[in-house]
Amino acid sequence: MKFIGVIIEESLVDTSVLDDVTIASTEVESVTEGHKTPWVEQWTMHNVEIDADRASLVAEKISHALDPEHDWYADFKSDTEHYIIYRDKVFHVTDRTDKAQYDKATEYGISLGIPDYQVDFSPHITQWER
Repeated sequence: MKFIGVIIEESLVDTSVLDDVTIASTEVESVTEGHKTPWVEQWTMHNVEIDADRASLVAEKISHALDPEHDWYADFKSDTEHYIIYRDKVFHVTDRTDKAQYDKATEYGISLGIPDYQVDFSPHITQWER
């Protein structure tokens, strides 16, 4: 089983964590006002794959590699599980149908100041259209 997700390179202070994932593809988009990240000019979004047996370790590494000056998150998921990663905090959703598990991760992200429309990882809400 593999986990898939997105890591925004500009969110990392230590990009060596990218060595621990398989980068399937990369997209670059210019930052607009809607991104709410005026300190960067672009988002370099790496679509990644992570082996299930390394998912927990990689999630922890990402949590320590995220920029401490700004509030970012990364996430990756399988058919049944989901990791939502903030700086020094990892939420491991063990049942992707459980709204309560997602609510905790969403509320935490919003409490950090991440716009609510950007914490759109839960299957129970409408995703943000960039």
